[in-house]
Amino acid sequence: MTATTTTRVLRLLSLLQDRAYTGPELAQRLGITGRTLRQDIARLRDLGYPVHATRGPVGGYRLGHGATMPPLLLDDDEAIAVAVAVGLAEDGSTGIADIDQSVKRALAKLERILPKRLQRTVNALRETTAVGPATTGSREPDAPVPAETLATIAAAIRAARVLELDGNHVEPYRLVSWQRRWYLVGYDLDGHIWRAFPVADRRRVVPGTRRFAARTLPEHDLVAFVLREIASAGWKVHARVTVLAPAQIVLARINPAVGVVEPVDDSSCVLITGADAMETLAIYLSMLMMDFRIDGPPELVDHIRTLGRRYREAVAHL
Repeated sequence: MTATTTTRVLRLLSLLQDRAYTGPELAQRLGITGRTLRQDIARLRDLGYPVHATRGPVGGYRLGHGATMPPLLLDDDEAIAVAVAVGLAEDGSTGIADIDQSVKRALAKLERILPKRLQRTVNALRETTAVGPATTGSREPDAPVPAETLATIAAAIRAARVLELDGNHVEPYRLVSWQRRWYLVGYDLDGHIWRAFPVADRRRVVPGTRRFAARTLPEHDLVAFVLREIASAGWKVHARVTVLAPAQIVLARINPAVGVVEPVDDSSCVLITGADAMETLAIYLSMLMMDFRIDGPPELVDHIRTLGRRYREAVAHL
């Protein structure tokens, strides 16, 4: 194929990857005749792309499933999204047998073909992001963040530039991805304190021009720092619970982000925990499988009483 033909066929493939088109629609989008379109469709089929055709007034062309895996065409945003997602899967480990090496190979292939301008964005996100531990059990709702916001924060971290987050001036140090949520570890210049900022809550993220010298981090493990911040202050609702079990047993049972455990004596401890909703918190406490007493707030007591009534009524007929 000539360079012009190759470019046109690649554009045709890009269109078909989005949705189905009628023949006239494709010919008009590509500026070619129907005969040339049919020739280009044949070229794609020869290359292994399963292009299906249907006749009739609503017929057209669409890309279907084939027997082999042909190459994909990705736009800039798609390429960045795939590279970052695959990179996070590699860093966090999928936990699926025999797949981690495949993830590494896929990432290596993608990195070899990414343009330098996209590679810079991907590298910034990967180098400035840490992945929190995998967890089991109930999970809070997802809090998606625009890729552009993450790229802006990552670039500011790499360049050591102050960020404005909804009016707060912050020295950014690390992005942490945990349970499909994103947090920024940064030094709040207004409050003079280290914080874990939930990125999804930010409506305005503006990179500044002022650079900063790196401070001593609040601790070496910034993922652990974020998890403790979430446990103590990062949720919308919080509770204080006395668990009738030794602190070491409770600590072995929960994820660090679930709560802060304070020993009371050899047989009890205090769990300071939270969630995005009081209902979630009530259900979570029942999953501890340990005896406990609610110290507060009163709203949680009401939810626990409601759950207790439902559980009793569920087995009353047995």
